[in-house]
Amino acid sequence: MESTLPLWEPSPAFAAETPMRAFMEACETRFGQRFASIDEFHAWSVAERGDFWSAVWDVCGVIGTKGNRALVDEGHMTEARFFPDATLNFAENLLRRTGIDDALIFWGEDKVRSRMSFDALHALVSRLQQAMLAAGIGVGDRVAAMMPNLPETIALMLAATSIGAIWSSCSPDFGEQGIIDRFGQIEPKLFIACDGYWYNGKRQDVADKVVAVAARLGAPLLVVPYCGDAPALSARIPTAQTLEQAIAPFTARAVTFTPLPFSHPVFILFSSGTTGVPKCIVHGAGGTLLQLIKEHRFHCSAREGEKVFYFTTCGWMMWNWLAAGLASGETLCLYDGSPFHPSGSILFDYAQEEGFSIFGTSAKYIDAVRKAGLRPSETHDLSQLRLITSTGSPLSPESFSFVYEGIKPDVQLASISGGTDIVSCFVLGNPLKPVWRGEIQGPGLGLAVDVWDEEGRPVRGEKGELVCTKAFPSMPVMFWNDPEGAKYRAAYFERFDNIWCHGDFAEWTAHGGLIIHGRSDATLNPGGVRIGTAEIYNQVEQMEEVAEALCIGQEWEDDVRVVLFVRLAAGVTLTEELEKAIRARIRTGASPRHVPARIVAVADIPRTKSGKIVELAVREVVHGRPVKNKEALANPEALALYEKLEVLSR
Repeated sequence: MESTLPLWEPSPAFAAETPMRAFMEACETRFGQRFASIDEFHAWSVAERGDFWSAVWDVCGVIGTKGNRALVDEGHMTEARFFPDATLNFAENLLRRTGIDDALIFWGEDKVRSRMSFDALHALVSRLQQAMLAAGIGVGDRVAAMMPNLPETIALMLAATSIGAIWSSCSPDFGEQGIIDRFGQIEPKLFIACDGYWYNGKRQDVADKVVAVAARLGAPLLVVPYCGDAPALSARIPTAQTLEQAIAPFTARAVTFTPLPFSHPVFILFSSGTTGVPKCIVHGAGGTLLQLIKEHRFHCSAREGEKVFYFTTCGWMMWNWLAAGLASGETLCLYDGSPFHPSGSILFDYAQEEGFSIFGTSAKYIDAVRKAGLRPSETHDLSQLRLITSTGSPLSPESFSFVYEGIKPDVQLASISGGTDIVSCFVLGNPLKPVWRGEIQGPGLGLAVDVWDEEGRPVRGEKGELVCTKAFPSMPVMFWNDPEGAKYRAAYFERFDNIWCHGDFAEWTAHGGLIIHGRSDATLNPGGVRIGTAEIYNQVEQMEEVAEALCIGQEWEDDVRVVLFVRLAAGVTLTEELEKAIRARIRTGASPRHVPARIVAVADIPRTKSGKIVELAVREVVHGRPVKNKEALANPEALALYEKLEVLSR
C-alpha cells in the first residue's frame, strides 16, 4: 500500500533559512505582494515574469547593465525578448569569486586527482584568453571541444566566453562521424581535444580519431594533457599545439570581459539526431545565466563555498548546468570515467572525502547502485549531503525509496527534468515542498509549465504533453544554419500554436507535483542519455550485410534499452559474429551508448507511402499498444513481424 506520508519534508526551521524563502520575502517587499504559499509565489512569477526575472537579476547580483526593459513582445513566444537593452558577459558572472579556496576539485577514476583554487582558475583563464585572442578568436567565433570533464575544460569554456566566442563540447567517447555531425555544422575556429581518457581503469586512445577529426574540421588543434601523450599527438598535426605551448608566451593578468547583448550566443548544444544530423541549439548568455542561477540559488539552495557534484560528461547539458554553479560561488566537484571503477563506491568515497552538499546523478546510476546491493548509508559518512538530484530519465518509485533506505534518510531528493533544448529544467526540486515517492516536486519559478491533452486542453490526473505556455529566458535564441527559424519553430511550436511542446509525457499529481512518463517522440533514452536513431543508422547501414535498419527504445526494468531491427542483405543471416560486428561498428562510429541491447533480424520494415520508416509505430507494437493511422503506411502488414517477439521478453 502506498504511503500517505511524504519521504521528506522541510522543517519550519529549515524552510526559514532557505534562499528560496528569502527570495520570496524580498519579492513580497519589493512588489507589495503577500504569498501564502510557494505555489502562490510560483503563480505570481509566471503572471509577472518581467518583475520576477528582474528580481532574479538584482537579488543574485548579476554583473552587467540591466537596462530599463525586462520583457517586451510577450504576446508571442518566439518574439518575446527578455532584457533587450541589457549587456553582460557570461564568464564574468562565473568568475566573480577570487581567493585561495577550491574552485574546482577533480577525480579521474582512481588515476588522477587535482584541485584548482579560484585564483588559479583566474590565472589559467587569463592565459587561455590571451592565447585565443592571439590566435584571432573573437566575438561570435565557435570553439569546439572533445574533452573529458576536466578542470581545464571549465577554464577553456570561460576563456572562450569571456571574449564572446561560442562554446560547444562533446565527450571523447564519440566516434569520428558523431563528432563531425556536430562540430562540422558550426565550423569552429579552434578544435580542442584531449590526448586520451580513462574508462573502467583502462586508457582509451583517441589519437587517430583526433587527427582525423581535426583534418576534416580544418581548424587548428589544441591538445590538452590527461593521459601523458599530448606532445606526441600534437606533433602529428602541423597546426597543433599542446595546452602548455599555447599559454607559454603569456603571463596571468586580470581577465578582461567583453560586454555583449543579453541574447548573444554562449553555448551550442546538439539534439539527439533522431531524424538526421543533430540540430545545433544555440543558447543565449543572459537567459542561460539567469535560469541556471535561479536553479542553483533558489531551487537547490546552493550557497557560496558549498561543494556541488554532478556526474556528467561534457556532451550532456548537465555539464553546462554544473559549470554555472561558479556564479553562486560554489566549489565544483568534477569526475570523469566510470562511476563503478575501481568499485561501485567511488562516487560515495568522493562525496565523503570532500563533503558534498549536493550530489547530482542519473536515475540509471541510482538504480544501478540499488541493484548492486550497495548501502552507502551504512558504509559512508554523508552527513554534509543535503540534496540529491536525479535526471536523464524518470526516477522510479523504487529508486525514490532506495535513496531514503540505502543512501541517506534525511536528504532532500529532487528528481528534475528539462533538457538540452532549454539547457535547464522545466520541473525540479523545491526546498519548501515535501518529497513524495515517484514525484517531481514542482515546476520551476517563472516557467508556465502545464500538461495538455491532444486537443490542447489542460489536464489533471492523466498523462499528456508537457508544455510551457509563456516565453522564458532560456529558450534557444536560434538553431544554427536556420536563418528563417523554420527548424526552430517546427521543433517546439508545431504541435500547439504559440505553445512550447517539449515532447515529454507528463502528469500532474494530487500534491501539485509531476510525473514524467518518458519521451513522447522517437528519441532513444538508454540510461538517461538521449541519443538519436539516425546516428545508429548512419553506421549500421553502411555495412554490406545490412540492407536497412530500424531502432526503438524498449521500456525495460525502469529504464529504456535500445533495440535494433535489421533487414539483412540477400543470403545473409544474423550470426553471433555479425551481431558483434554490428555492435563494434556502432560503438566506434557513434559511441558506446548507442550500442543496442538487442539486435533482431526482420524480413521487412514498415514505412509510410513517402518511404519514411515508422519507428513510433514499431515501438507501439513492441509494447503491445495499438497503432494509429495504419492507412498512412505503404506496407502495414509488416507491423505483424514485431508482435510478441520472444527475444524482447528477456
